[in-house]
Amino acid sequence: MLGLIIRVLPFWVREPLLILFGSLFGAGMLFNAVTEPENRWMMAGLGAALLLVTAYRIRTVVHAWRARKEAAAAAPAPQAQPRPGAGAVATRQKEPNAWAQVFLALALVGALVGAVWLAPRVTGEAAAAKEPATCSDHAAGEKLPKAYALTPGAVTGADLCKALNRPDLAALLGTPGEKPLVAYGNSSASALTAYKVAAPEARVQFDTYTMEFSATYNDMTIDLYTRVLAPQTLEHRADKVLGRPAVFTSDHLMQFRFAGVGATSPATEGPLARTLTVALDRKDPGGTFDFTVWSESGAVLPEDDVILGIVEKILLALPGQPG
Repeated sequence: MLGLIIRVLPFWVREPLLILFGSLFGAGMLFNAVTEPENRWMMAGLGAALLLVTAYRIRTVVHAWRARKEAAAAAPAPQAQPRPGAGAVATRQKEPNAWAQVFLALALVGALVGAVWLAPRVTGEAAAAKEPATCSDHAAGEKLPKAYALTPGAVTGADLCKALNRPDLAALLGTPGEKPLVAYGNSSASALTAYKVAAPEARVQFDTYTMEFSATYNDMTIDLYTRVLAPQTLEHRADKVLGRPAVFTSDHLMQFRFAGVGATSPATEGPLARTLTVALDRKDPGGTFDFTVWSESGAVLPEDDVILGIVEKILLALPGQPG
């Protein structure tokens, strides 16, 4: 859109616009190169190149201005010529006023600069006033997979998200005032069981922390998990939640970065996550609820007692869950 506007503008409007923009952005890039060490040389090179192009445009405008003045001074006074077949006298067509064009160019530049300055402030205020994210279902409007009918007592992704996305969750995490940016549930089924076992999950993301809450319906008991799988993590500790066996584990998440078509990018080590795995009930028949919290910003993870309190509240909010 901006390119189209520039192409259709007359010379005496277009060139002052480009000169002003080139000067502002070129000087801004050089200033950033001095004040910000990151990408210093690239910013300095781009700024210098933009200022050189701007200097060339200034030279072009100066030459055009001089040529216009010389042509106006050398032009003979126009003679009135009778129009064929009429006694009227043709008058010379009035040329556009150069100063008016320059004024119009400066006014357009001022409007664009004002819009650029105002846009982030307006969008920032809108983001600040944005309502907290509410739970959404990735499969909204679709029927639950048959696995949920085949798995007695299975909760859905919507149930997990509703229980996780508590109004006081940010305060419980020690970050009062933060609003959830993302909140969703997913009522999927486990591919390892040919989609015959329910595998619901939910996620809530804040500026500081991200949490996932999921349910696993299998024969893995907390006792077996503590003896076999937990020791393979960075740190583990047995505990109890509402009288149910539980175990804390810590490990790094995996990050996958894609560099484009045909490029390979191996998985890299992500942020440290703390997980509390809890039995479905006090008898520990197999199957678990898993609560995981991590921070992309590198914030210190909540203490285990904080996580225990949050998971207790979440479990009590789930349908059909005994205290």
